[in-house]
Amino acid sequence: MFVKSALVKKERCITVNPEDTMEKGVELLERHSVDALPVVDGDKFKGIFTWYHAYRAFFYSDARKDEFVRSTKVKDVMVNQDVYLNIDDVYEKALVELRDFPIIAVVDEEKFLGIVTRFDVVNQLQSAFGMQQSGVRITVTSVESEGRIGRLGEIIEKYKESVVSLVTFDETDKMVRRIVLKVKKKNNIEKFTKELEKSGFRILDITED
Repeated sequence: MFVKSALVKKERCITVNPEDTMEKGVELLERHSVDALPVVDGDKFKGIFTWYHAYRAFFYSDARKDEFVRSTKVKDVMVNQDVYLNIDDVYEKALVELRDFPIIAVVDEEKFLGIVTRFDVVNQLQSAFGMQQSGVRITVTSVESEGRIGRLGEIIEKYKESVVSLVTFDETDKMVRRIVLKVKKKNNIEKFTKELEKSGFRILDITED
């Protein structure tokens, strides 16, 4: 999965110019009920303007609030000038970069293409885990060794399971792989899970949702 799958294109983005006053930036944040805005000059990405950094700058200033927001420009408080994604970056990179910010810009040679939001990343994660479809979620662990995922695939095929999602987590310090498998509900789950256990997969949890 690539960043482009979660991209909010620039035509749909509310942006602010680096020469705009902080008063205008704050007004846009309030009007659109967002926590951050991309800062764009023409078609070039310049940074991110956020509530947090606006208030932080005011807190450390000696100015009165009305004077500060009118005299301070967006470029004086914007951040993340060099933090952005490329259109063909893998989706996982967005997860890392969005840990501390509500949005991140997507840029191609300084040209602003749009943003990825934390909200959209969460939706993509929900999709990856099959949370929007009903079924049976089976969590198992397996010793980290060659061919284990292949063996799981053979068992799935044997019981003709319809897979909603399959996510794995590598616990390298324990040489164990955790696997979260979601399948459509059928009347053979007990036989299917027993076959998994016979093949060395340890069942941690079975949940129907």
